[in-house]
Amino acid sequence: MQKALVEAAAAERLGEVPIGAVVVHGGEIVGRGHNLRETSNDPTTHAEMIAIREAAATIGHWRLLDCTLYVTLEPCVMCMGAIILARIPRLVYACRDPRVGAVGSIYDFSKDDRFNHRVEVAEGVLAEECSSMLSGFFKKLREKKKELKAGNN
Repeated sequence: MQKALVEAAAAERLGEVPIGAVVVHGGEIVGRGHNLRETSNDPTTHAEMIAIREAAATIGHWRLLDCTLYVTLEPCVMCMGAIILARIPRLVYACRDPRVGAVGSIYDFSKDDRFNHRVEVAEGVLAEECSSMLSGFFKKLREKKKELKAGNN
C-alpha cells in the first residue's frame, strides 16, 4: 500500500484526485497507476485501470491470476468490473468511497454470486494516511475555488 500511496502523491502533483494503485505478482510490482482523468481527458484512466493494463502487458496475459491489487480508495463499478474480468483474486484497499464505492459502500461486486469470479477483499490498510491525503486535496481544492470566486467579485 505504501507504493500505492506514492502513486497517489504523483496524481496529486498533477492536480489529479490522489488515488494510486499497484498490482503485485510473485512479490514484484507488475503494474502501477494513478488517476489521470483530468490530464488525459479520459474518464477511464482511473488508477486501477492503468495499473491493470500495465500488469497485463508485463505478464503478457489478460488473466491476472495470483495477483493482488492494492489501491488507496475503494474501487468504483468500472474498476471492480475490470478487476473481476481480469480474474484478480485479491484486492486490498485503504478507505471506503461512500459516493461510488463498489466493494461495500454502494454495491458489493466482490460478493455477487452472479459473477463467475470472486475477489477476496481486505479493507483498511493505511486507511488514515490515504483518507488524510484525499481530505487534504479536496480541502485545498475548495479553498482555491473560494479564492477564485472572491477574486471575481
